[in-house]
Amino acid sequence: MIVCTLDEVTGTERDVTAETGTWRSRRIILAKERVGFSMHHTIMYAGTVTTMWYANHVEAVYCVLGTGVLTDEETGQTYQIEPGTLYLLDNHERHTMRPITDLHLVCVFNPPVTGREVHDEHGVYPLLHANAQETGTAR
Repeated sequence: MIVCTLDEVTGTERDVTAETGTWRSRRIILAKERVGFSMHHTIMYAGTVTTMWYANHVEAVYCVLGTGVLTDEETGQTYQIEPGTLYLLDNHERHTMRPITDLHLVCVFNPPVTGREVHDEHGVYPLLHANAQETGTAR
């Protein structure tokens, strides 16, 4: 069993901020936990714009605080995001998030991320695999 608080992740290598300053992701469960998914608490900052495309991952996102507008870049359709809203990128949709207020999101990725991923110039996370040193549940 793993029991962890957000405070235990904060300030560690699992606490990642985008170079652009548009978001912060505290990666609570990673590939090295070997449970088949990763889970993050992500804050997307008000007034920013982030375009993403998870070509290698399926992502489910659940909003717990804040508001924003999500645009499906494939269809142009927009969605209001607010607490209690979930969106699932089950077809690897290119999408853009425009937070109106700071958005607090719980994100689940499959396959799990290692924690080292950053968005490339297309908004994609590369498909990385945990190496032998990262296996196990040591935090």
